[in-house]
Amino acid sequence: MATITIDDRPLEFQPPMTILEGARKLGIPIPTLCFNEHLTPYGGCRICLVEVTASSRGRLLPACATPAEDGMSVITASERIQEARKFVIELLLSRAPDSPELQAIAKSLGVDPAGALDPVAEYLLVRSPRREPTHCILCALCVRVCAQVPERHALSLSKRGIERKAISPFGKVAETCIGCGSCVYVCPTKTVKVEEAG
Repeated sequence: MATITIDDRPLEFQPPMTILEGARKLGIPIPTLCFNEHLTPYGGCRICLVEVTASSRGRLLPACATPAEDGMSVITASERIQEARKFVIELLLSRAPDSPELQAIAKSLGVDPAGALDPVAEYLLVRSPRREPTHCILCALCVRVCAQVPERHALSLSKRGIERKAISPFGKVAETCIGCGSCVYVCPTKTVKVEEAG
């Protein structure tokens, strides 16, 4: 049996287990967006950053995708972590500033959603003529659930940078889509919708 310490609380565990799973067993809250217990961990949103101490200054790692190891010591709510999470939520808000879900997380972290962006970032990331308004935060949950649950691969992440988006092949209705609605169910910002065929 291995032991991990999270916020000075020891936990015996049997590998494999992630830091997030260990924290939840201890009742220690860690915010997440791209995590779903039924899917392979992705570590994409970075909201779940924790500090894994191996020296005087620990590494910041995503709790959802980092395997727990025997003897590991983890801090989940230091000032450094809080600042890192605030920075992450500010970046996510720069992509989807009107998302109620992101705004709620921002407020819980002490970030004012209305004042999260400086004018230059707001212009470049939000009001750029190349960007369409979106609530999508590129967590890839819709892509991953489609690939891992019904195994249809009807969605993928396309392009890079501010033009990156989750999309069906060639932007058309995917022939592999069975209309199961898994993508809608897992979307944390309720961006994915089901539309009746016309």
